[in-house]
Formats: sequence, structure tokens, C-alpha cells
Amino acid sequence: MHKIWLATAVLCLTALAAFGVKADTVSLAPDDHVLGKADAPITIIEYASLTCPHCAEFDRDTLPKIKEKWIDTGKAKLVFRDFPLDGLALRAAMVARCAPPDRYFGYIDALFHTQNNWARANDPVEALSRIARLGGMSDQQFHACLSNEELQKAVAASRQTAEKNYGVESTPTFFVNGTMMPGALPFNDFDQALTAAQPKS
Repeated sequence: MHKIWLATAVLCLTALAAFGVKADTVSLAPDDHVLGKADAPITIIEYASLTCPHCAEFDRDTLPKIKEKWIDTGKAKLVFRDFPLDGLALRAAMVARCAPPDRYFGYIDALFHTQNNWARANDPVEALSRIARLGGMSDQQFHACLSNEELQKAVAASRQTAEKNYGVESTPTFFVNGTMMPGALPFNDFDQALTAAQPKS
């Protein structure tokens, strides 16, 4: 019965896409992490992997400009969702989720900005632990975090949902009020998309 229901759901989503109807990529989930005001009229959803170089490039070069013009002014909010490409990205995402909510995006930034150091280290888990300690996490908390099976399943489920429900195939992939924008696009492309998504007065 579950397989029949799942197949039916996939067929429905495919049919909706064929008629140009967007899947619901605007509604927020209880475990979503939001950068900006929750009631901002434009929703940017980012699916990213913490080991993805293009995702790190976006975080470093483009996001600060989007944040300054759109997020800090209350016009848009960014929802970060995990799409781990490998086991190391999954563990890094777990570490960020174990941080206090007000430090979550600080961890994400730190992981992206130091990606070349920890992702290519001889012992990447030990390198992750050093970042965790710098963020205020004890060794005991770090190891307990990586041993949390429910958290591991939740991070993996984020990717599975994106693939099955929204057609995400690569990272980074963005949705601006439900419209898909794959790839680490330059700021001007985002600026145009966000301008077009503004509510009509």
C-alpha cells in the first residue's frame, strides 16, 4: 500500500510539473533554519552540501550581497536545507544542527569558509571537531552529535525529499517563491529573480 501511495504521489507531482504548476517549496517545515524575518514576503530555499565547492562559492561571494539588499531589509528570507552529497557532508550538517539555533548559520559559514581545510584533511572528522570546539561545542557534545541516529536520518531525509518531491539533482539548487534556480548563479541573476518575485503593490 505504501509503495502504491508513493508511486501515485510521484505521478501527481510529475503531472503538475508538466502543466507548469510549482510544487510547494515555499511552506516552511518545523526543523527549517531561517535567515532573516520569518514573515518576509519572498522565500529563498537553498539546497546545499557542505562539501560542495560551488555552494561554498555562493556562501562566500553571493550570499553577503543578497543578505545586505534583500534579507537584512526584510524583503526576503533564506531557508537552508541539507542535500549532503557524501558521508562527510552529512556529518558536517549534523554538527551544524547540533549547535544552538542562534549559532547555526555561524557554523554553516565557518564550514563553507574553511571547506578546503576540513574536507580535504587526512582526518576530516578530527578537523570537524576542531571547528566544533571553536564554536563552543565540547568533545563530548561533538561525539554525541555524530552518534545521533535520528539526526542522521533527518539530514538524509532532507536530500531524499528534495529529490523525490522537488526534482533537485545537484547543489546548490535554489527556489525563489517556488521557482527553481539551479547552480551558484551570480548576484545579478538572483537580484533580477528577487525583484520579479516582489509582491505587486
